[in-house]
Amino acid sequence: MTARDAHFMKMAIGLAARGNGTTWPNPSVGCVLVDFSQSDFPVVVGRGVTSPGGRPHAEVNALAMAGDKARGTTAYVSLEPCAHQGQTGPCAEALIAAGVGKVVCALQDPNPKVSGAGIAMLEKAGIPVELGLLGREAHEVAIGFLKRMEAGRPFVTAKVASSLDGKIATVSGKSNWITGPAARERGHMERAFHDAIMVGSTTAIVDDPMLTCRIAGLESRSPVRIVLDGRLRLPLTSKLVQTAREIPTWIVTLSHGDAARAEAFRGCGVEVIELPGGKGHHLDIREVLAELAARGLTRVLAEGGASLHGSLLKSGMVDRLLWFRAAKVIGGDGVSGVSSMGVDLLEDAAGFVRTGLEQIGDDCLETLMAVEV
Repeated sequence: MTARDAHFMKMAIGLAARGNGTTWPNPSVGCVLVDFSQSDFPVVVGRGVTSPGGRPHAEVNALAMAGDKARGTTAYVSLEPCAHQGQTGPCAEALIAAGVGKVVCALQDPNPKVSGAGIAMLEKAGIPVELGLLGREAHEVAIGFLKRMEAGRPFVTAKVASSLDGKIATVSGKSNWITGPAARERGHMERAFHDAIMVGSTTAIVDDPMLTCRIAGLESRSPVRIVLDGRLRLPLTSKLVQTAREIPTWIVTLSHGDAARAEAFRGCGVEVIELPGGKGHHLDIREVLAELAARGLTRVLAEGGASLHGSLLKSGMVDRLLWFRAAKVIGGDGVSGVSSMGVDLLEDAAGFVRTGLEQIGDDCLETLMAVEV
């Protein structure tokens, strides 16, 4: 592969990254069509990313932009073109019909409905396919979809905003605001690129949050809002419930709970998801994530509180950790960002690798990835 090939694949992967948070249950894919007929002056004739809601796919959008100019081009695609009939025809078939001359894919699609079938369809039609260019970069962008396909759960990012000593609130419960406006804006940006934002019932009750993306121009990218509330404690007057008809809101609760109260939530527009639960009649976080994946979610942002973070970390369900730290010390009587996990030995502690460290306003953001993702 040449540097020129890498340049156009980076363009396709960049397009795919823009769509994260808007395309579930489908992956966000980028496609770039390049005319090399005048080799010294390659021309991009079509670009596309998966549309919000997952349809049309990136290849279809790129072909629509290119029109007749697509014939003979090289298609750079961040993920293998689909080969199965869904709400629309297969993208591999569309590329063949358009007369594309070559396809370069970064990743093979692990979806059993595709998994090499798109490549096989293209090659059968006489279109050469090259696989693996910038696969690591494409994997990072598609990681939510890949996690859902391969592990049966969404990719989980846990976000914590704390003091230097790991406290998310004072002894009296005050938490507004530990971090500054720049860090909070960055947190809102993360919401825009996730399918859902998840909190525990205590956080939802105490903070009465909206859990929306409040960045100018990105308001429409507010994710599904999920509250884990095994006993249905959330007040019907909460902001989440009162705005459930405008912004999708799900409550995950135990199936043996108060049926009348569950119906009251549904009457307000909330989707109530009932699960059997685990030991001690508590929600089983693994069961919760499996259900969210079954409903199509690929990227979930967990914003707390301490019990939710503790449960996710103890179960090994945190893939990425975003830890915002303010230059403040609250002390041992403050509220910790993570609840007790029962760790006796250091080797049993949740392990991460730091992949980023940056200054955001007066605060610091550490980005960490789980040792095994």
